[in-house]
Amino acid sequence: MRLTIADVEHVAALARLGLDETEKERLRDELSSILGHIAALDELDTAAIPPTAQVVALTNVLRADEVRASLPREALLANAPRSADGFFEVHAVLGGPDETGTG
Repeated sequence: MRLTIADVEHVAALARLGLDETEKERLRDELSSILGHIAALDELDTAAIPPTAQVVALTNVLRADEVRASLPREALLANAPRSADGFFEVHAVLGGPDETGTG
């Protein structure tokens, strides 16, 4: 399937990309090639393959969840720009006086 320059311009507009004529021609070739590969895959019979099939076996790469002592609160707050009563102090995210920028 060979895309037209109009197709590339439409995709570029959707992606908010500004392309010059050289880039449009290059992307037309690249996108056409990608669609050609997808068309080849569409010709394969995948009825017997589950949608969650994996090429390689999945293994858990996370360590075991173990309870262990945490760092002391003073050590955690030592590099904090601001803290109050043993907690990190941050600006209000929603609402509050800091939202307007007036203090």
